[in-house]
Amino acid sequence: MTLSATSPETRAATRRVALLSVAVAAVLILVKAIAWRMSGSVAILASLSDSALDLVASLITVYAVRYAAEPPDAEHRFGHGKAEAFSSLMQGGLVFASGALIGREAIDALLHPRPVQHGLAGVVVMIVSIGLTLALITAQTRVVKASGSIAISGDRAHYAADLASNAVALVGVGAAAWLGLAWIDSAAGLVVALWLIWGAIGVFREASAQLMDKELPETERERIVLLATADPRMLGVHQLRTRASGPYVHMQMHADLAADISLAEAHTIMVAAENRLLEAFPSADIIIHPDPRGLAERHGGLFADTVEG
Repeated sequence: MTLSATSPETRAATRRVALLSVAVAAVLILVKAIAWRMSGSVAILASLSDSALDLVASLITVYAVRYAAEPPDAEHRFGHGKAEAFSSLMQGGLVFASGALIGREAIDALLHPRPVQHGLAGVVVMIVSIGLTLALITAQTRVVKASGSIAISGDRAHYAADLASNAVALVGVGAAAWLGLAWIDSAAGLVVALWLIWGAIGVFREASAQLMDKELPETERERIVLLATADPRMLGVHQLRTRASGPYVHMQMHADLAADISLAEAHTIMVAAENRLLEAFPSADIIIHPDPRGLAERHGGLFADTVEG
């Protein structure tokens, strides 16, 4: 059975995984702070900074997923889904800033190497961090598949970067503590910084696509057309417009119908098409305008004149 992105079960799972990310971030901050104080490792400091920003981002996500899932109201008739995109933009900004600050610290450490102390403690902390982060990413992936939440997706991107940073920090701490190669610890911190910046750019792109009402992927648009025209009485579809907004999908189109059918029959065909689309897109907001084939003049305002599809 396919669950709607706004079904009670999916909304509850989304809230749970958002709260779980807060808890994981808090635990990681604590253990990494202890390890950094003991070791002085730049790589662990980089990973600690990453986790601190993950905590802030996760708190933003908790609010965003709750607000985005609120039903449409009199002032927001298209729902509140774009709250997730705004959340992702803030998260991306935090991650980008974190990467820049960590990069500066790593470059300074490369120029002025510092020994790493208590390497074993740092290694143990990194292994624990990798395990916790991997478990969280697994849970987030399941929720993203069920809900399509861009806020959880953005949060998952942070923790994926955190997973990579933990692995790099593990190598850096081990090499610096046991092989005496302090420059590897600094280089590991720089790699983490670059990874964070690249991840932030990806989050920016995804959030901007929603905020700018970018069309759904072409494969999804083709699927919409196929479902809408599955009934042979639906002679064609034109002026298809789609966009995503958090957990919701908005689609509208003009449908070609035989010119000699009744309004009641046209209505029946439209409802059947909507039901087919809702089976594939349970959280969709659908508008279908019927046009009599061969008799409809060009209409629809500015967008009809500038956009075809």
